[in-house]
Amino acid sequence: MPGKPSKHLTTGRTRRALKVGTLTTQVGGSYLLNALKRPFQSEDRQRQETLDTHLRNALLIVERSKELKGAFMKLLQMLSMRHDLFPPEVLEILSVTQSQVPPMPYPMIRRQVEKELGKPPEKLFASFEEQAFAAASLGQVHRATLRDGDTVAVKIQYPGVDETVGQDLKNVKALLQTFTVIGRDVLRQKIDSDGLYQELEERLVEELDYENEARNLERFREMFADDDEVVIPHCHENLTSRRVITLSYVEGYPLSEFLLPHVDQELKDWVAIKYFRVLWRQVLEFGVLHTDPHPGNYLVTFHPKLAMLDFGSIRIFPEEIRAAYLKLARALLDHDDEEAGRACVALDYIDADDDPGPILEILKTILDPVLDDVGDYDPRQYDSVERGMKVASIALEKRVFKAPGHRVFLLRAFIGLDSYLQQLGTVANYHRLIRECVEDAERATAKRRGGRSGHRGSAR
Repeated sequence: MPGKPSKHLTTGRTRRALKVGTLTTQVGGSYLLNALKRPFQSEDRQRQETLDTHLRNALLIVERSKELKGAFMKLLQMLSMRHDLFPPEVLEILSVTQSQVPPMPYPMIRRQVEKELGKPPEKLFASFEEQAFAAASLGQVHRATLRDGDTVAVKIQYPGVDETVGQDLKNVKALLQTFTVIGRDVLRQKIDSDGLYQELEERLVEELDYENEARNLERFREMFADDDEVVIPHCHENLTSRRVITLSYVEGYPLSEFLLPHVDQELKDWVAIKYFRVLWRQVLEFGVLHTDPHPGNYLVTFHPKLAMLDFGSIRIFPEEIRAAYLKLARALLDHDDEEAGRACVALDYIDADDDPGPILEILKTILDPVLDDVGDYDPRQYDSVERGMKVASIALEKRVFKAPGHRVFLLRAFIGLDSYLQQLGTVANYHRLIRECVEDAERATAKRRGGRSGHRGSAR
């Protein structure tokens, strides 16, 4: 029957397992062949062969993801932000999965809206565009108009995708195991496939629940209510369910367009510094992090203002973790190694009886451009690969292996920040910027504590 999910999503665990299993065999076999040839090749030839194998497999994985969608594509989107696993050439190919997703046919979407909201789109909205203007791994977005004339964006989850997610979560383990072997035997690096799988599972459960996204969105609206340069969409709760969410429509240009050469540098600088401040504010002041930093989730409006989109997955850190990161930032800026070491213990990067020297050396290697006021700094001078290799060398030599869960999300967020700053090419005094962020967070923390103390006092 035309329009059934089985025509557009590869469903059925056996079929999906077969496709993923075949992919795993192809990817794993290609790396095995590469490893077998290494003893007979020069070092330069080994590096070129490994890169070529990376590229072939990345293309193969992207092509297969177009068939499977759902969890499999979400996995690739996550992998495309893992600079610690793949070289830039592979990440560039994998990043295609973030934007080039074919939409579902409208009859299927119409039935999903009626099933979730009780009426078809033409009964709920003054107008509803049948052609999606954005499509992703789990759903797609349509522009519509409310009866009062307001324009909204309606995100509809693909019918049956929650079922395929359950299948894919079981099937992708084989692919992750292949990546583990690749990391161990070919790339000489350790990949925590169990941790990666757990992260994928948790995020998918969150992102499949649009009512959860609505709650996340309202949290961010409250957080940034005092910043008129940040735009967070408004959720229309009466037109929202677990699989459909209706948001105020935000008009603007995707952040990715500001990374292009022809954009005025002054505007690029505004975007870079605003994004920098918004991210650090989430970490140091709120302890609440938007965990999906790819450029499709940000728009720049005409004012300009920075609009944040897609709140399917956020991370809320315990207050003690947020406070410890703030203390760590202050200690690093003040070159107070003793206080920084205590903060690293509180963050579970090291145990209380460990020497804090190695982890502090790692942090200083990563954060070197912002630790001292040496004037303006060009982020394009920051060699992420070289610093990453140095960090890995320190960790291996000094046996620094602890990786608390909050590290994963912060790493992804700051890798995204590093990428944007380099592409935007904004030369600025980043030491003063981060110091201002720390001071603002300290004031906000003191104000909250003062408010709580005052409340307790009046209660007595």
